[in-house]
Amino acid sequence: MILYVETNFLMGIAKGQDPQAENLLRNTPSSVRLVIPSICFVEALTTLDQEEKYNQDFIRRLDIQINEAGRVQSDQNAKLIVNILKQSKVSLLDRINDIKQQFATAFNQLTSKAEMITLNPDILQESLARNILTKHTIDKLILECIIYHARSYPHEVKVFLSSNSKEFGQPEVTEILTNVNVEYFSKTKNFIGWLQSQSR
Repeated sequence: MILYVETNFLMGIAKGQDPQAENLLRNTPSSVRLVIPSICFVEALTTLDQEEKYNQDFIRRLDIQINEAGRVQSDQNAKLIVNILKQSKVSLLDRINDIKQQFATAFNQLTSKAEMITLNPDILQESLARNILTKHTIDKLILECIIYHARSYPHEVKVFLSSNSKEFGQPEVTEILTNVNVEYFSKTKNFIGWLQSQSR
């Protein structure tokens, strides 16, 4: 069976938002073949970079507030605020480091376990020809990669797992997936439940 995943699978693991996805990646059943569009790795690295910039900006603003509150010597509330903000900064830095470590681990596991779908001229041409997800270029390319790959395996069971139901859960998208015999799941737990029911 082919299991297609995308950027949100990796980011959900890195942020600790989907422990079932982390377990699935760590203990992928031998019957499951992980497949991911290579563009998802670029998108994940870009997302991590953007979040790093956002976090650095937030820490800079936090430092300004700590310094401002620290200048007020006579106010107990100001001292309390300084302590709370300093503790918050330490917790935030710990969280950022945890995400980076979890990202690196998941990234390495996924690159070693998953087959990658690389962009090619046919995929790009189909992406231009199909009028769907027009405001979401990366998601559109991800979808086209999956459709292209799925057509090459008409007799295999195929599933697409993505928590991005806003885009990939749209009826016109799921219809296209169904046309190439790909079943869509937005939650890892639902996919795992379905997978277990298939082996009964």
